[in-house]
Amino acid sequence: MLRAAVAAAWAAVALAACSAAPADSGATGSGPESTSGATSAAPPAATWSGLSACPGEQRAYQCGVLRVPLDRADPGTGSVDLNVAVGGSRGADRTMLFLTGGPGQGGVAAAERVIPRFAQVGASQRIVLLDQRGTGAGALRCPELQQQMRSSDLTVPSDGAVTACAATIGEGRAHYATSDTVADLEDLRAALGAETWSLDGVSYGSYVAQRYAAAHPDRVDRLVLDSVVPVTGFDPLLTDVYPEVARVLRAVCDQSRCAGDPAEALNATVKRWPDLSPVLLDVITGMSVADPTFSGLVPALLQAAAGQDQPIRAFARGWQSGDQTEASSLSQGLHASTLCLDLEFPWGGADSDPAGRRATVDAKVAGVPPERLFPFDRTAATGNGEVMTCRSWPRTPDAWSAADAQATVTALASLGPRTLILAGDRDLSTPLVWARATAAAMPSSRLVVVPGVGHSVQSRGGGSAAAEASRFLLTG
Repeated sequence: MLRAAVAAAWAAVALAACSAAPADSGATGSGPESTSGATSAAPPAATWSGLSACPGEQRAYQCGVLRVPLDRADPGTGSVDLNVAVGGSRGADRTMLFLTGGPGQGGVAAAERVIPRFAQVGASQRIVLLDQRGTGAGALRCPELQQQMRSSDLTVPSDGAVTACAATIGEGRAHYATSDTVADLEDLRAALGAETWSLDGVSYGSYVAQRYAAAHPDRVDRLVLDSVVPVTGFDPLLTDVYPEVARVLRAVCDQSRCAGDPAEALNATVKRWPDLSPVLLDVITGMSVADPTFSGLVPALLQAAAGQDQPIRAFARGWQSGDQTEASSLSQGLHASTLCLDLEFPWGGADSDPAGRRATVDAKVAGVPPERLFPFDRTAATGNGEVMTCRSWPRTPDAWSAADAQATVTALASLGPRTLILAGDRDLSTPLVWARATAAAMPSSRLVVVPGVGHSVQSRGGGSAAAEASRFLLTG
């Protein structure tokens, strides 16, 4: 899924964002998402400040600001400033862009964590990070929704928090789709003077990287997809995720030689207390990001299966209350704006009538066999945070469709030889089944599965995955 929880591990790295002012001279990118080389009317120009020393603790790097139109079809709607940080070998011919996740996580604040991890790459290439539109210093801010959801995309928000957020952002929420970010990246490439570059995307960043690569294949040197989100999207009812939950919990239990079957215990728990179903889906998914040992979870589930719900409720409360992610680290306003535009739900997209969404999803889930929902139930399918957020999101113009997604898959097939896919076998945020499907759709790509690891394997794989990515990025 377009998982936000990866931001939790980086929340402590809240560094100063770039603050260079845009200069008069600008660089024009190649505009909206389209196949490289296509002829179209000239898009509104982006302007580039150029690079200078970053402020504060990031002084070792260079920073700049790319100013892009909010709406490329109507420049009168204003502009968005995207902060950019550059490290590594600044005068190098080769460039690597590292894309953070979410949607909603800024990139510039992660520079001091990411750039040293790629020291080998940085010896001969520029390493670039940016705050994608609506993130970082320019984060979309929705205080109530942020307080309720923090870094998760599966916590269930209130309808009021969702609609208040949409009202705060206003009609501009239609211009925070991934297609807008893809156009921003092409403007950034042109501004940096890079003929081609490599993209390394984590979680939602992998989705952005694929969308960019499909639109501009001739501009992509290498593609690293870590904890991959499939470009066809995914079933928001999460029917492809539930079997992975059972598999992972059983593997954890086998390794620790616990008594009982945690998947059956989870199923018994949510049958007895349906209100816990979306809560435990959120907690278990979050643990696969931050603690793939799932420490303390299995005993609490086994107690719940025996009829004692207080231990598992206390466990869930403790886990959720420990997350205090701010919008500057991961913007829930941007997360909702992008998620609701990019995903296809049972009711369609964001341009559907909100009045009919609940009945549509309820009818869809009613027809799903219980075994496809195991170890969860219909409450998780109809009431998870992603469904509930976008069910309440006001009608918004939406230009992305399932047909567009399929066309993107077709365009990506030829990029297989230039693609490395990394996955943790305990990741439930972007589960292994998604990585396998992406690899199958990209012939000649290479899939590396890291055992015992959850989400974001380059940062949590003990160094082996980052080393694998570095070797790949240095080839050719």
